[in-house]
Amino acid sequence: MEPDLQSPLGGTHGEPARTEWKHPSDHWLRGFVIDNRASLGTLGVFIVMMAVFMIANPTVFTTWYLYSSVLTTLPVALFVVVPLVFVVTCGEIDLSFPATMGFASWVFALVVQAGYDPFLGIAAAIVTGTLLGFLVGSLVVYGGLSSLIATLGMNFLLRGLIQIINEGKSMALTGLADSRAYTIFSSQVWGIPVQIFWAIGFVVLSAMLYNRHRFGAQVRVVGDNPDSAQQMGIDVKRVRVKVFVFVGIGAAIAGTFSVMINFTWWPTAGDGYLLPVLASVFVGGTPTWGGIGTVVGGAIGAVTVSFIQTGVVAAGLSGFYVQFFNGLIIILSLLGHKWNQARYR
Repeated sequence: MEPDLQSPLGGTHGEPARTEWKHPSDHWLRGFVIDNRASLGTLGVFIVMMAVFMIANPTVFTTWYLYSSVLTTLPVALFVVVPLVFVVTCGEIDLSFPATMGFASWVFALVVQAGYDPFLGIAAAIVTGTLLGFLVGSLVVYGGLSSLIATLGMNFLLRGLIQIINEGKSMALTGLADSRAYTIFSSQVWGIPVQIFWAIGFVVLSAMLYNRHRFGAQVRVVGDNPDSAQQMGIDVKRVRVKVFVFVGIGAAIAGTFSVMINFTWWPTAGDGYLLPVLASVFVGGTPTWGGIGTVVGGAIGAVTVSFIQTGVVAAGLSGFYVQFFNGLIIILSLLGHKWNQARYR
C-alpha cells in the first residue's frame, strides 16, 4: 500500500498517524525556566526575603506607604543597573558612574538655576553623560587601560572636580515643583510615583536591545571571545566604547531623576549608589566573566537590594543589620547562580 503523503509522518490509509516524539526539554515551560533560570533564581531570593520581612512585621509590610517610598527612589538605581549589565557582559566594569551621575545632574541643576526650561537641562545632562561615557570608554579601549583602575580613577577625578568648583555647596531647585518636566517625570498617578513607569519602560527597551537586537548579540560575543568576534567582522573596540557610553547616558538620566525627586542637587550626588548598584548587577545573575547577562535579572536584583535597607529597619532591627543582610543576600544569590549557570570560564 502506498503511503499517504498527506497524513502526518507518512501514515497509511486506515492506520493511525504517528505523532512526533519530543524530548521533555522541548516543553515550552521547561525551556522558559532554563532560558531564564538566573532571573527566576533572583526572583526566588526576593520572594523569600520579602516573606521573612512580612512575617517579622506584617503591619508595616501590608501598607502602601512602604512600597511607595521604595518605588520613588528605585528608578534611580534601575537607570544605572541596566547599562552596567551590558558592560559586565562585555567583560568590563565601570566604577565611574557615581561621579557621572553627579556631574550630569550638576549640569542639569546649572541650566535650571539659570532660568532655562528643565527639558533643556535634561538634554544637557544626557549630552554630558554621553560625552563622559565616551571619554571613559576611550581611555579603557583606545588607551589600553584596565577598566577597573581607569574608571575608579575617573570617579575620583570627576568627584574632585565637582567639589573643587562648588566647594561642597548644594543647589536648591524649588521651582522644579511647578514645571511641566516634574509633572511628566516625577509626579504621582493614583498614588504611584511616575518615575517607576519610565524606569520600567527603560528596562523593557534595554531587554529588547540586549536579547533581540544586533548590538546585544555583539556585546555577548565580544564578552565571550573578543578574538572570535573580531574574526566575525565585529568592531570589538567600537562595541566596548558603546557600552561605556550607554552607562554614561543611564547615569545622566539617573542623576537627573534624583534631583527632581529631592528638588536639590548635592555635590555628593551618586556616591551612595556605587555598592548597591554593583550588588544589584551580580545578585541579578550577571556573572563576572563576561559573555552572559540578564537585564531582567539585574532589575529584579535592584528591587531586592532596594528593599533590604527598608525591610531591615521596618522589621524592627537596627540599621547596623543592613550591611549584614546586604552581604548575606549577595552571597546566597551568587551561590544560587553558581548552581544554576551552565557556563563557566
